[in-house]
Amino acid sequence: MSENTNDSGNPVLTFEGKKYMINELSKDIKESIKGLQIAETQLKMYQDTLKLLSISRSSLVDQLREKLKNLE
Repeated sequence: MSENTNDSGNPVLTFEGKKYMINELSKDIKESIKGLQIAETQLKMYQDTLKLLSISRSSLVDQLREKLKNLE
């Protein structure tokens, strides 16, 4: 799903290879589009959070490895 604006300023939804003029869609469909946009935003946020957690975990593993070297 992607959204862009054509020359007339009417946003266009591209969904499964078809283009739809958003201003011509029903309120119910527009609400579904908004819900999908929110879900996409949330997914990106959580993916970014997972990346940060993974980096932090790697750093903690490296720190533990260094500390345990001193015991050998």
